[in-house]
Amino acid sequence: MSSELTPHQHIISLFDLQSCWMIKPLASKLGYSEISTRRFLRTAGYYSSFTQNGKWYTLRTIPKFDRDGLWFVDTIGFSRAGSLTNTLIDLTTRSSAGMTAEQLAEKLHCRCHSILVNLFRQGKLTRQKVGRSYIYFSADPSTLAMQKNVAANRSSSSNPLPAEVAVFILAEYIRQPDLDFEQLTVIIERRRGIVVDTTQIEALFARHDLKKTK
Repeated sequence: MSSELTPHQHIISLFDLQSCWMIKPLASKLGYSEISTRRFLRTAGYYSSFTQNGKWYTLRTIPKFDRDGLWFVDTIGFSRAGSLTNTLIDLTTRSSAGMTAEQLAEKLHCRCHSILVNLFRQGKLTRQKVGRSYIYFSADPSTLAMQKNVAANRSSSSNPLPAEVAVFILAEYIRQPDLDFEQLTVIIERRRGIVVDTTQIEALFARHDLKKTK
């Protein structure tokens, strides 16, 4: 039967049998070289997996992506954004308040810390340290501003600063107005023994309409 089919028809029929393939067994089933098989895939339209170094392929008509643009076949992940790098940028940029490496790893079912660090160093993402973790944000200034605002509001609403701590922070700011948020957190911890997040201080300044860059 396969001899009666064109390569395009044959490759579609194979994906009807199995939703994703690695290139070597797919080429073997088609009876063509791997180079020719990749050409047939380009003609048909395909996605390569963002997991397992992109070794798996599926046709563009097959995935039913979720709201995050992700689709999984067991442990094999495909993304509407394409590669793992592009997917991390896409998910982080579209998030309302940024995402941690742990949150992204949970969504993608794979570790991504080292790639996030590289994306930060390349200027493709920004980040902010909160506690022991980093929250990653979009590199676009307008998106970044909105994400940080949402993150600060969430932090302040879920973990608002006690009034006496807010007084300490504002007093240090009046005493040394050139301090940035991170320096304020260090001073409050050193002098008062109180640990606060920079997002909590940012939210405090926003509530009092005080302008300060981080």
